Amino acid sequence: MRMALKRITILISGRGSNMAAVIDAAIAGRIEGAVTHVISNRADAGGLDYAKSRGIATSVVDHRAYPTRDAFDASLADAIDFGEPDLIVLAGFMRILGADFVQRYEGRMLNIHPSLLPAYAGTHTHERVLKDRGTRHGCTVHFVTPDVDGGPIVAQAEVPVLTIALDAGFSSLGPFNRAFKAETGMTPSEFRRVQGGMGSPIPNSASISSNSARRISPAA
Repeated sequence: MRMALKRITILISGRGSNMAAVIDAAIAGRIEGAVTHVISNRADAGGLDYAKSRGIATSVVDHRAYPTRDAFDASLADAIDFGEPDLIVLAGFMRILGADFVQRYEGRMLNIHPSLLPAYAGTHTHERVLKDRGTRHGCTVHFVTPDVDGGPIVAQAEVPVLTIALDAGFSSLGPFNRAFKAETGMTPSEFRRVQGGMGSPIPNSASISSNSARRISPAA
């Protein structure tokens, strides 16, 4: 049964480029629902100003103000629940969340990760791809589970890492820019996909075929 995503809360830690893509798509009517709350763990996150400029409520839950991760998670959960969201999106949110927190929002929390998972889980994905002289890069939208960057995949978008970029050295921004464009460009369509499954248990990874889980399939 299709469920409209009436209220979307986005968690960020920085400039919020993916957040902005989702906000703009909602305003333009390309996804059903609205971003109603943006929360950051950093008061200086640039994305907060963008959200405010669009009339969206913002909050800061600074992880440095809490003695333990559990205490931070509890305060973050309070901030999320205040907005009563149907969907929570981690868009450049650079904190690892505890298992109890993740289970609290099971089936309605997504992460946008800058690599073709399961490859390059974790941080510094662009630099690691270049260091390994990889030929493929991209981004993944997946459900959040206690297994960090290991939840079932909703969609992926792929870009090539050009030989010229590899030869230019590990500091090249070419692959990063293309991956970033794929990341921000794929987000609204994948939210529409999620709308069809809201309220259902998180699917097992094995139940999502490579065709249904990938917007742009990697080359063999």
